[in-house]
Amino acid sequence: MRISGPEGAVPTEATAGEIDAAVVVARAQNAARRLQQLPANLLTPRALATEALALAEDVEGLTVRVEVGEAALRARGMGLFAAVGLGSVEPPALIVARYEPATANGPLLGLVGKAVTYDTGGYSLKTPAGMTKMKLDMSGGAAVLQAIAAIARLRLPVRVVAVIGATENLVGGAAMKPGDVFVAANGTSVEVVNTDAEGRLVLADAITHALALGAERLVDVATLTGGVTVALGNSHAGLLGHDEDWLDTVRGAGERTGERVWPLPLEDEHRDLLKSTAADLTNSGGRPAHASQGAAFLERFAGGVPWAHVDMAAMSADLPRTYLRKGPSGWGVRLLVETARALAG
Repeated sequence: MRISGPEGAVPTEATAGEIDAAVVVARAQNAARRLQQLPANLLTPRALATEALALAEDVEGLTVRVEVGEAALRARGMGLFAAVGLGSVEPPALIVARYEPATANGPLLGLVGKAVTYDTGGYSLKTPAGMTKMKLDMSGGAAVLQAIAAIARLRLPVRVVAVIGATENLVGGAAMKPGDVFVAANGTSVEVVNTDAEGRLVLADAITHALALGAERLVDVATLTGGVTVALGNSHAGLLGHDEDWLDTVRGAGERTGERVWPLPLEDEHRDLLKSTAADLTNSGGRPAHASQGAAFLERFAGGVPWAHVDMAAMSADLPRTYLRKGPSGWGVRLLVETARALAG
């Protein structure tokens, strides 16, 4: 059978096994799209955790552990993650999925996803128009969850741990306020100057947890900044990190799957934007280089392992692709599966 890949790809002869594998990944992408499509009153953090547990029942070799509630996060020192959900009556959920086949002996791949199931911006309130599609702020988490399921179904010889932080960012009497200071799981204190820069707070503690679980390579995926949309539109997601070889691996995976990423700078100028007089750093340095400063924040939590940050803010829905109709895209599933395949060799 002769098949064509993403736009611009050269048609190739595909074996039956390759077609079967492509179907697994396509179904995983559609499963991510289904999660994205659910309204926020149905896909709460707990509901996403339930989806993850059900997936573990269905996929051989996949295990899932879920911890629900502010107290559970605080018991792990996750003060940043816990802070984001303070304004919501819906408890946050920490979702950890693992796939560790006996055939794998390479580095443990850590996939980290942001799953803010609804984001009003908190007290740094979004406009009504800006809130319209904020049920999609969980798209990175959906991609990570379905990617590890596909990796397990494909029985790729690679060890993977996925950490997903699920919460809501709402306005409420107990919600975090601009100027509040919270302490991360790695001991870093953070001054919250913008409550709408909440995704990086969730990711910071989730990344720390992935490292604690032994991750030796990291990819985090998130609808993190509007700035990346200004920079790249919806042809590419932003790619940032501090290990060129690992960034090349992720970028290559994007080229092969059509879920393309493009490198953006991560320099001292961006790190300097996050200086604080009240804490170790702030969660936002204003408008300049917004995508780069978001990555600079996360870098403080990524440790010394090869790490790639994928800012997919423009990629979650309504992409002009011939193979996708209007609506949620499930973007990121193919990128992550192919990255795992590359790591497996």
